[in-house]
Amino acid sequence: METIIEAKVTTKEQLADIALDITWGKIAQKYFGKSVSWLYNKLNEVDGNGGKGGFSPEEKEQFKNALYDLSARIRHTADTFQ
Repeated sequence: METIIEAKVTTKEQLADIALDITWGKIAQKYFGKSVSWLYNKLNEVDGNGGKGGFSPEEKEQFKNALYDLSARIRHTADTFQ
């Protein structure tokens, strides 16, 4: 019998396609009211003390909604661009 082990995909790996195109400081401030260093710690899955961290389930949902909002704003801007 073959055992399949799924590797956990990190937050940074999930964001690799857009990571260089996003101003994370603006995301941190606008959607969380936090500093960019707070968001970088979340993205790097560490806590402020260097231990294991990352997004809580509620923060994941909030981050997902921030990305949805940003994509809708980009889409609207593209649709109305003349």
